[in-house]
Amino acid sequence: MSDLSRLILDRIRDVPDYPQPGVLFKDITPLLADPEALSAVIDELAGLHQVDKIVGIEARGFILAAPAAYRAGAGFVPVRKKGKLPAETLEASYDLEYGSAIIEVHRDAFAPGERVLIVDDVLATGGTARAAVELVRRAGADVVAIAVLMELAFLNGRERLDGVEVHSLVIV
Repeated sequence: MSDLSRLILDRIRDVPDYPQPGVLFKDITPLLADPEALSAVIDELAGLHQVDKIVGIEARGFILAAPAAYRAGAGFVPVRKKGKLPAETLEASYDLEYGSAIIEVHRDAFAPGERVLIVDDVLATGGTARAAVELVRRAGADVVAIAVLMELAFLNGRERLDGVEVHSLVIV
């Protein structure tokens, strides 16, 4: 196991039955509170690819993607839950391990052909990530890769992302 993986895993707290019974929530707030761990994660994400934009998926993806975009010299684009963006949007629906939802991105968030890295905290079933890939592509940009802090391998989310490079800083 790498030093970065150990640093991350030592700072993630398991919260059983959140947000509903039967779900084991991976709480990243202890990692975010540790400046050494947070800096190491942001540096790793920012250095993965040369991109024009970094997308952050609401809400915890924002926390990682915005500073990674700054560090990488790229723009930051939020992908938000339906109804939260003020201008004209594109939307995509998806299923997750405990429900379904719709995410949106501004229709004009990307220039044609821009290279985009999608960042989120956790890759679980892959539904949210797949919907984000669809939105970026529909907006005319190219998805270079998806990067997540943690992948929950037992949920097989990576299988829903055929043809997209996936970087997981830790896999559990």
